[in-house]
Amino acid sequence: MAVVKMENATKDYKVGKVDVPALRGITLSIEKGDFAALAGPSGSGKTTMLNLFGCLDKPTGGKVFIEEHDIITLKPDQLADVRNEHIGFIFQSFNLIPVLTAFENVEFPLILLKKDGPGARKKKVMEMLAAVGIANLANRLPSEMSGGQQQRVAIARALVKNPDYVLADEPTANIDTKTGHEILDLMQAMNKNLGTTFIFSTHDPKVMEHARRLIHIRDGQIESDVTQAGI
Repeated sequence: MAVVKMENATKDYKVGKVDVPALRGITLSIEKGDFAALAGPSGSGKTTMLNLFGCLDKPTGGKVFIEEHDIITLKPDQLADVRNEHIGFIFQSFNLIPVLTAFENVEFPLILLKKDGPGARKKKVMEMLAAVGIANLANRLPSEMSGGQQQRVAIARALVKNPDYVLADEPTANIDTKTGHEILDLMQAMNKNLGTTFIFSTHDPKVMEHARRLIHIRDGQIESDVTQAGI
């Protein structure tokens, strides 16, 4: 079952008076349980694809479906609801709120959803912090944690609301090689054990090696889409 799909999606950006194409007719379906990497050089269109998957932008042409809804038909408040309820985000710069503890950062999306009381939220947050191996850091601020620990908080925050899929934009960019492998192993384990769907945007060979599905993007088009054996 597809969690998100594109049908002949195009995206143009206006630079002065010139339309610059970023995507040139992408047709792609991401299936539930995929561990997929969008790989390509800078300017290839992979970040634009991630933005469309994340309802952060709309296509110029074609269609992008999430939960069978074509996002081009949705209003801004409806797009915000889709992001809050269905999509988890992991950013290369972590994007944690600096004045909130690890616990409070992970709790924040649950507060926005307004579905759980304080007791239920605490249980979910602590279970997720334990799952990423940092339950003992619940009361620490981001400034009191290493880059790898902050990225684990970001992963917990993305997963705590049980999203349909998680978008990770260059998740290893700001951490060292050893920690990067640990973070990727963690997400890979969550994909296998919890069935969480991950979509990465990357040019990091480590991420490409871990991906079960590798989609190469070049000049706004899909160059190849392969499933890597043994992963």
